[in-house]
Amino acid sequence: MSFKCGIVGLPNVGKSTLFNALTNSSKAQAENFPFCTIDPNIGIVPVPDNRLEQLANISKSKKRINTTISFVDIAGLVKGASKGEGLGNKFLSHIREVDAIIHMIRCFDSDDIQNVNSDVNPIRDLEIIETEMMLADLESIQKRLDKKNKKNVDSEQLKILEIASDCINNNKNINILHDQYSKKVLKLSGLLSVKPKIFVCNVDEKSIQSGNRYTKDFINKYGSNNCIIISADIENQINALSGEEKKNYMKMIGLNETGLNLLINKGYKILELETYFTSGPEETRAWTIQKNCTAPIAAGEIHSDFEKGFIRAETVSFNDFVENQGWLNSKTNGKMRLEGKDYIVKDGDVLNFRFNT
Repeated sequence: MSFKCGIVGLPNVGKSTLFNALTNSSKAQAENFPFCTIDPNIGIVPVPDNRLEQLANISKSKKRINTTISFVDIAGLVKGASKGEGLGNKFLSHIREVDAIIHMIRCFDSDDIQNVNSDVNPIRDLEIIETEMMLADLESIQKRLDKKNKKNVDSEQLKILEIASDCINNNKNINILHDQYSKKVLKLSGLLSVKPKIFVCNVDEKSIQSGNRYTKDFINKYGSNNCIIISADIENQINALSGEEKKNYMKMIGLNETGLNLLINKGYKILELETYFTSGPEETRAWTIQKNCTAPIAAGEIHSDFEKGFIRAETVSFNDFVENQGWLNSKTNGKMRLEGKDYIVKDGDVLNFRFNT
């Protein structure tokens, strides 16, 4: 499975610049005027994982295939978007399709880049976007709770919509739904306000390491758990460099990890994702699964026939596979296990599935 993150925010906060950096492309028009991105740009990016190369070298694989993450650059929203202001509902509909929302927050001063508001205020900017999402949700909820549509909504989803409506109308915290329902059930509701969120504070170069007064105010209010500090401009510069140049430049400016790695790690955490591997002479490949995924469901990521005809999974942990230099020694040294249908796949497992067609 590949997961999809939508990058949202007010115009000119750096969404398209970040998208270009993440996807190492120029698909998005990073122009200095509002609404330059009219259709959502989608970039599919390989997920970096050092374990993949180690496994491929051991198995002498002809190919190595990373799992992927999709980034969607969604045009800038403005106050009133839920009522059609700016480019309005067209973009709100694009957000419904993503697994997680990346809130791009402007945390830098610039005389060169137009700001839709008179000053830089990341807390206010986030509140504008969140309000537009809640208003869009409210409109959707009202339609679905209408008498003629209500009969088509199952009882569990009906309860979720009623709670969400009460929260939005009475200024209550809609995140109480996360305490009562699983992410999978909430995703079925199609509500924007309950999607997992990552807050990206876009800063200038001198603020990368320690942040600035804008990031401090923002983190004081919203916490650091789902917040990361990135300079979209610097990420673009990093991606223009190759191997050793990239390492030296990152060391010079005090960066230990790229913004892509930070976003992926945060995305995996909030979406509760893990990676398992298949490895042999033809290819070594990474696969993304939900945490607490059973072996047959993991097999289904490769092909639905693997899940339907699942018999057993030959299983070696990543560390044992590396220590024993592959399948043969892992089996000889008793490190390969045969696991059945109830086995919960662990992050880093190297698997080979036995199945009936």
